[in-house]
Amino acid sequence: MIGVSQFRGLMAQRQVLRTLVERDLRVRYAGSVLGYVWTVLDPLLMALVYFIVFTLIFTARQTGNQPYFLHLITGLFLWQWFASNMSESSRALLSESRLVRSANLPRELWVVRVVLAKGIEFVLTLPVVVAFTVFYLVTGATKLHWTIVFIPVALVLTFLLSVGIGMILAPITVLVTDMARVVRIALRLGFYATPVLYSADMAPDTLRTVLALNPMSGILELFRSGFFKGEMNLLSVASACVLTVVLLLVGAFVFKRLEPAVLKEI
Repeated sequence: MIGVSQFRGLMAQRQVLRTLVERDLRVRYAGSVLGYVWTVLDPLLMALVYFIVFTLIFTARQTGNQPYFLHLITGLFLWQWFASNMSESSRALLSESRLVRSANLPRELWVVRVVLAKGIEFVLTLPVVVAFTVFYLVTGATKLHWTIVFIPVALVLTFLLSVGIGMILAPITVLVTDMARVVRIALRLGFYATPVLYSADMAPDTLRTVLALNPMSGILELFRSGFFKGEMNLLSVASACVLTVVLLLVGAFVFKRLEPAVLKEI
């Protein structure tokens, strides 16, 4: 199978992948005074802005689980990781065209390293979520549930989904110049089609079925389930798992089929 052979090739290059991810992170913060502190400072400042807007300014906040601010940042941070994956992985082959063409490495590696680098940045933002969770626990505004153990599963699913879609987008973006614009528009629409700002159970039954076809919807519910009792819809989560596997296999197939054309183009 194409997917299995590609996976084995990537596993054989684990050290190279680690080197590429470390290089990405070093380059991103090279010359910065605060360096990696920005990874935490940026989401922290965003969280404070949202805290002021959605807890002190808006009084009618029945758009999601309570406390709404915790509902908001748990969804927003995970969505931002996914959106960054899509935006960056779609340009993964173009941005490193010389290395992609000359290096004797599995070319899927260039997609995986983007998702891994962004994933490390996401993990570094989790202390912000932890801090506000502790605050709401101390004040009695919320309590944790045993389903919090599914958070690592949600993160793995986000990683695999991002790699799968990234392997579709990366070669197509090389061959179709308008693809970058399509990705930007799709992410804007996807943000509102994913229960980031609201709870999926607020949607009408017919629309809830449509939301279940969005894999990020089920992954987000799985991620939030430990913070909010009853957040997880098993149908939505099962749909997310199936779609993630399907998109990963489709991505592996599309990447392998388009790789010769991509190498000619770049």
